[in-house]
Amino acid sequence: MQNAIVVLVFFLTYLGMGAGRLPWFQVDRTGIALLGAIALIGSETVSLDDVGSSIDVSTIVLLFALMIISAQFLAAGFYDLCADWITARHSGPTSLLALTVAVCGVLTALLANDIVVFAMAPLLIAGARARGYDPRPFLIALVAAANTGSAATLIGSPQNIYLGQVGNLSFHTFLSVCAVPAVFGLVVVFGVIWFQWHERVTGTVAAVNVDMPEVPRHPFDRNQTIKALVALVALLILFTTSLPREVGGLVIAALLLASRKITSRTMIAAVDWPLLLLFVCLSAITGALAQSGLPYQFMAWLEDSGLSPDHLAVLAPLTLVMSNVFGNVPSVILLLQVWPNPPEGALYGLAILLSFAGNFLLLGSFSNLIVAERASQFRVHISFGEYARAGIPITVLSMLFAMFWLAWTGWLTWGVPPVE
Repeated sequence: MQNAIVVLVFFLTYLGMGAGRLPWFQVDRTGIALLGAIALIGSETVSLDDVGSSIDVSTIVLLFALMIISAQFLAAGFYDLCADWITARHSGPTSLLALTVAVCGVLTALLANDIVVFAMAPLLIAGARARGYDPRPFLIALVAAANTGSAATLIGSPQNIYLGQVGNLSFHTFLSVCAVPAVFGLVVVFGVIWFQWHERVTGTVAAVNVDMPEVPRHPFDRNQTIKALVALVALLILFTTSLPREVGGLVIAALLLASRKITSRTMIAAVDWPLLLLFVCLSAITGALAQSGLPYQFMAWLEDSGLSPDHLAVLAPLTLVMSNVFGNVPSVILLLQVWPNPPEGALYGLAILLSFAGNFLLLGSFSNLIVAERASQFRVHISFGEYARAGIPITVLSMLFAMFWLAWTGWLTWGVPPVE
């Protein structure tokens, strides 16, 4: 009976992940995961101790620390400076698009991508409108570059952080494997969006409503920006030592919180608490499923059928489907529970392919949803089809290159049986 309850809660939770919200209720993915975890605890299927043992605390702590560092950049006005620098260039829309892709790709490789796109989306909207351009292609470029650039490093996205912690991956090895596909993907992002929009950037600007909400601004503070840069460099240096990453990140976060100018409440408020809660709840639900033993039986069946996801022929379509049905973070948590001991190359493959797959549809990643929601607040509507026209070719081209790269470098095989 307990296994039946676990399977039912798991199925309903991930069904809700795919739908994005509960019908007739204002409950998003985080709320759905929370309700699922409460259902397991309330039915006494799992105890609070079981929930605690299934959570990867080191991942939560490191993710929190990175969000604090990103919040320091936000409070210092660094994102405002980047957006102003992009939109203030005395050049045409092509240069503006290229700068958007390049700057956002670099920022999201080193900082929490959700905070980056949340802060920069309204600034890009205001800058594009001031130049007489349609903001939509620049917003699509912003989020596509965020998903793509975040694939380059171990700290670029929540799923990368989780993979790095679970697999104890090296920061430098991760960079050497994933940076080249990420750079190629950024070129693809620019090329596809330029091809689709370069003749329509001007002349299609939606009318600006007089009651437009004011774009949030953070005055640039040079000293606080330097402090944030020093913190980021210090963190990367600590990654090369034997000190656990989460401990080093927590120390850096503590030093940033002890500020004489920026209140700790401001910094803590910038943390994406719903994302952290989503990690906790999904870990509890998938942990309960793992304790039932069913995932291991399922993985054994896959291996016996020749469908183990340790080769590209299975891993690539699997990540594409899961990312756009459940989202990146739920997908990686689920996969690592069902697949407890993946080879190192598969972890790199998951990081690259899941990040790229997030560009496929508007529901593919949390960053996509954040930008779409922020845009709607400023009277800019990005439709599902409009995003897909750019997202699908970006994803296909980027994933194909990543697959060839992973196979050529020897981290993964295609999985095609030899011809007899």
